[in-house]
Amino acid sequence: MIRPILLLTLLSSAAHAAPSYSPVDISQWPERSFTEPTRYRLENQADQTLLRADCSNGQASARYLKQRIDLNATPILRWSWRISHPFQQLDETSKAGDDYPVRLYVVKDGGLLPWRTLAVNYVWSSSQPIGSQWPNAYTANAQMLAVSSGAPDGAALVTVQRNVREDFQRLHGQTLDQIDGLVIMTDCDNSGQTVTGWYGSIEWLPATSSSTGR
Repeated sequence: MIRPILLLTLLSSAAHAAPSYSPVDISQWPERSFTEPTRYRLENQADQTLLRADCSNGQASARYLKQRIDLNATPILRWSWRISHPFQQLDETSKAGDDYPVRLYVVKDGGLLPWRTLAVNYVWSSSQPIGSQWPNAYTANAQMLAVSSGAPDGAALVTVQRNVREDFQRLHGQTLDQIDGLVIMTDCDNSGQTVTGWYGSIEWLPATSSSTGR
């Protein structure tokens, strides 16, 4: 399957002011399916609305947003998520193990040269410790970074914060002024296992914010 390449080529659009996205907003993003679609739906929990993603029977689909973000003004990306449980006995560096309970792509569009499209793929890893990085099994243009890992510690959302500009420099060797889109994805088509993920809000912040955090 060449889904990372297909996802990377979906994204390009006009510039916008730095936004934030609620789970309701994310639920309305266009969807791209690679097998049967993951079931994304809104769910209320503890007086907050989350985007729930149920994956079983080899499902795999993504929600994506075409939007340019000025990384000079707002390089910090902050979001929250959690999972029901990690996948079992999964080698995420292989094509057979390229499944994640929750993940968030940030994408730099290659324009007329789509093979130059690049992505940093923030993942909740089932087998790699936090801080691990590796090339996607399908394309080195997508670099994977484990920002959450293993079994969840209770039912609370985990908040993650990353300096996207710094991560692109470190993982791709490029200093970017902008990225061109976001993708969320919960998939289980390679492992055939069952999992549920929840996504909270996503927001862009100025560089005065800390670059990392849980």
